[in-house]
Amino acid sequence: MHIRRVASLAPYTARWGYSRAIRHGDRILVSGTSATRPDGRVHAPGDPYEQTRYVLDLIQTALRDLDSSLLDVVRTRVYLTTPDIWTEVGRAHLEHFGATLPASTCIAGVELMQPDLLVEIEAEAFTGAD
Repeated sequence: MHIRRVASLAPYTARWGYSRAIRHGDRILVSGTSATRPDGRVHAPGDPYEQTRYVLDLIQTALRDLDSSLLDVVRTRVYLTTPDIWTEVGRAHLEHFGATLPASTCIAGVELMQPDLLVEIEAEAFTGAD
């Protein structure tokens, strides 16, 4: 079966070697995505809501590049640096996934790659028929 990939524009890609997302048949896996811009700077330092919106927009774009959408997402994994930001992260998550309500896990107390990063999200999508 043919595998399609979407490249990550994050600066870590060249040193780590990964794709933003991979499609294998009807399954799409989206790598952990943070609010790191292509220039290496963090989008909206200190603002968990805006970072989450930025991350979910990146995920949405990767899904679109693989002929999918947020409507196909069946699971998210959300990593937070501290538990006290979960309501703002959850607000952005709900705005993006309120129509589909994917299975979701939220883990707090994680140290991310840069001190200004507050959230990282993975997603899985399935485009197959019911």
